[in-house]
Amino acid sequence: MKVKKQLLTLKAYVPGKSSEEVRKEYGLEKIVKLASNENPYGSSPTVLEAISTAIPSFAIYPDGAAVELRETVARYVGVNEDQLLFSSGLDELIQIISRAILSPETNAIMAEETFSQYKHHAVIENAEIREVPLKDGTHDLDGMASKIDGNTRVIWICNPNNPTGTYVGKKDLEQFLSRVPSHVLVVLDEAYYEYAIADDYPQTIELLKQYENLLVLRTFSKAFGLAAFRIGYGIGSSAFIKQLEIARLPFNTSVLAQTAAIAALQDLEFVRHSVKKNREEIKKFYDFFDQHQITFYPSQTNFIYINIPGKSSEEVFQHLLERGFIVRAFPKGVRITVGREQENKELLEQIEKMILVKQ
Repeated sequence: MKVKKQLLTLKAYVPGKSSEEVRKEYGLEKIVKLASNENPYGSSPTVLEAISTAIPSFAIYPDGAAVELRETVARYVGVNEDQLLFSSGLDELIQIISRAILSPETNAIMAEETFSQYKHHAVIENAEIREVPLKDGTHDLDGMASKIDGNTRVIWICNPNNPTGTYVGKKDLEQFLSRVPSHVLVVLDEAYYEYAIADDYPQTIELLKQYENLLVLRTFSKAFGLAAFRIGYGIGSSAFIKQLEIARLPFNTSVLAQTAAIAALQDLEFVRHSVKKNREEIKKFYDFFDQHQITFYPSQTNFIYINIPGKSSEEVFQHLLERGFIVRAFPKGVRITVGREQENKELLEQIEKMILVKQ
């Protein structure tokens, strides 16, 4: 069978090795998965209680309009209900956006080292891809602005950025938005919004009132700990959301996912606790890396991106994998999810041993 020729240039998403795979392959008893930026503290107890007691009829389709969830999220974010679009994780929302606005005559602008699905779906739609190298690990907004032309349809800004954990500040973002023509959609992927604590991290919901070409993405997968349920959402102008709804599958979020998300929003103290513990642990990473001259970017997320001098990212990945720690290797560095205290302590001990062997 023949598929689109551009699909032949891509590979299907390959998730990191599962804990069970690593356990069998290396004969290990203990595996610590620090590759996918999941919340190491799980999810709020209110979620388990909700999905255990509110058992639906499995023969009935879920609420395609997500009415109850829509009302709950609208209150949480502070927007009108018709400004929300729900999806099966942000991956599906990225697909919906790309399908709705990209074509062979158009182009998409993104950072060179950022979340892979922006490029993946632009390729599928056969759009031109304009990648801009990061500057000190952060989006180069001036460089991105210089790539805009009459055929540009979308600019992707992952903020904080995955995999570097860096962020675009309020002043720089607002200056950038003022330069972007109204025909160009600016997508701010804020998957790690709840983890960002910088004083000048932009609060983008207010900006939606000024820029109709702005779309903000958020998710329940990270700080809320609901990655297994696959539920995210977009926030934008009601007119644009209405258009995007046409490209959404009719029943794309499940009953259990909607129930879990509603319950998670009833326990924001869990999120605050997760963020607090994350900042405490990430400080230990900073101190360790400074002590051992390991390059890293200060992070506004629940992961940290490092480069060990004299070691390739694949070498670091493999060394840790063989000792039961699953991290994520990229061409220019290694991304490590910040885990629980004991997990982090043991991980840093293994990195220290690797450095000492090198010396």
